[in-house]
Amino acid sequence: MLHTISRSPFYCDFPAILRLISEGDDVLLLEDGVLAGTQGSNILEGLLSARITLYILREDLVARGLLIYISSQVQVISYDGFIKLRIKNLQQIAW
Repeated sequence: MLHTISRSPFYCDFPAILRLISEGDDVLLLEDGVLAGTQGSNILEGLLSARITLYILREDLVARGLLIYISSQVQVISYDGFIKLRIKNLQQIAW
């Protein structure tokens, strides 16, 4: 399943989202959700410990000036990569 997180981790119930993500799911951070991918954040640590594959949208990182602050454990992808994720995952939940 693909989970797309577009809300800032500071304005949503991130612990509830983490409880609903299952092992093996794909998670894409986009829009203000890219804030969750910054190095050293507790939110990023929670995502990485969930045994999921974590992606982040490059265009949204660049728009927010965050590209250099993103953890190397997150896969930065373009819109083409987002389309591939969407095709790979028949089910999607948007947060």
